[in-house]
Amino acid sequence: MDITLNTCFIAVDDHDKALAFYRDVLGLEVRNDVGFEGMRWVTVGSPTQPDVNIVLEPPLADPNASVADRQTMAELMAKGLLRGVIFATADCDATFERISAAGGEVLQEPMDQPYGVRDCAFRDPAGNLLRFTQPLGK
Repeated sequence: MDITLNTCFIAVDDHDKALAFYRDVLGLEVRNDVGFEGMRWVTVGSPTQPDVNIVLEPPLADPNASVADRQTMAELMAKGLLRGVIFATADCDATFERISAAGGEVLQEPMDQPYGVRDCAFRDPAGNLLRFTQPLGK
């Protein structure tokens, strides 16, 4: 079996704010921007990984979701309880300095972890957790 990661989804409540972060701060390229029935999906990705996509989607984009479910999702997002993604970097400290200098919300400064990486963490403008990890010893 030959499988690879192609696409993951991150819920955002404001695509323009999300784009300013993912494109302008993180340096990801915009690959697609699609609107449908009042909703919007923006696909971004690293220029060095053309086969891996991150879709910035509306919270609970399921058209069959109830009003209560949408409200719950919005509340969880506002609390920062939704998970995001982990990015790899060759230099965790330089990545931290660049993102924090651009105004990224710091959750954790760079530190060595007992599981073999040096990492740091931020929240994106929607409150999603983003980690940036570098293998120790590299």
